[in-house]
Amino acid sequence: MLLAGGEGKRLGTLTKEVAKPAVHFGGKYRIIDFTLSNCTNSGIHTLGVMTQYSPLELNKHIGNGKPWDLHRQDGGVTILSPYTAQSGGSWYSGTADAIFQNIHFIDQHDPEYVLVISGDHIYQMDYNALLNEHKRLKADVTISVITVPWEEASRFGILNTTDDLRIYEFDEKPKEPKSNLASMGIYMFTWKTLKTYLMDDAKNKYSSHDFGKDIIPAMLMDHRRLYAYRYSGYWKDVGTVQSYWEANMDLLDEDWSLSLTNKNHRLYSNDSDFPPQFIAEKGKVKHSLINSGCWVFGTVENSILFQHVVIEEGSYIYQSILHPGVKVGKNSILERVIVMENVEIPENTYIRIGNDEEPLVIDEDKLYEMIHEKKEA
Repeated sequence: MLLAGGEGKRLGTLTKEVAKPAVHFGGKYRIIDFTLSNCTNSGIHTLGVMTQYSPLELNKHIGNGKPWDLHRQDGGVTILSPYTAQSGGSWYSGTADAIFQNIHFIDQHDPEYVLVISGDHIYQMDYNALLNEHKRLKADVTISVITVPWEEASRFGILNTTDDLRIYEFDEKPKEPKSNLASMGIYMFTWKTLKTYLMDDAKNKYSSHDFGKDIIPAMLMDHRRLYAYRYSGYWKDVGTVQSYWEANMDLLDEDWSLSLTNKNHRLYSNDSDFPPQFIAEKGKVKHSLINSGCWVFGTVENSILFQHVVIEEGSYIYQSILHPGVKVGKNSILERVIVMENVEIPENTYIRIGNDEEPLVIDEDKLYEMIHEKKEA
């Protein structure tokens, strides 16, 4: 069950018209492609996708699920919208409520285990390892965790465990964390147990109907078998403009384990099965991911360009992300910026964002504002 209804308010302009999982990423993908591909590579072929905020672009991208081998009559991918008969006609009020409203969908497949995941994280993971550990421990829920720096632990839901990783306490963004094991928002549940807690939680008018705030604490109070599963690979919650920019730039860093060309863990999308390449026409490209449908006549360095991007002569692009259809006029300089789809940057434009500032997101409104301010000056 894939939670993909996030509004992503902290991403600002990036999610003004699309849900967070549908935001462009890595030269030709969408953020949700990572989770969908994880399912494919893990042999998961029955998937419910729960949408809510601005779902049109996301639904169009997923389609019938063919790129991820999810176009099946038995199972496959199903887009699950809110306002079901069971909900009484209301939006999802929390992560647990989203699953509760789709109990009928889950029951018709009669599963023994249910994996609950999010569509807005960047990582590559084999969910079979999580399932096998869940079975071995005879757990009611197994939560995937990652070790984070101690100075950042207060930003996450922190799991406190015994030496054998049995969870005895869950702290949501604690001021003084007792451990640095952070929840990744990836849950493997035994379905019969989860269903009971979902139904009880739905009756609680004081509940926020959230896994981290309500379901997990309730299970802990009942001394259920909750375990943590350590994940050691790359994982990033792209919840801010800064983290989104960093995750894209990490693709250019050979020291990271995240790869778009890993043959053992393919990343699929509905555009094609081929990752962005270091290809350009007549321009200079240094250590960048450039879609083969781009035309570069200027210089691009440490940047990511999506399809149909045009960089005119004399222009220099550095540590930037240019979404599909962007055109940069002659003799322009862009450093540490994210340019939204189909925006045309006029010639002789100079935008340089310092390393101590958040990268700037430019859409048509922001560009108009900047040009208007320049004229007034």
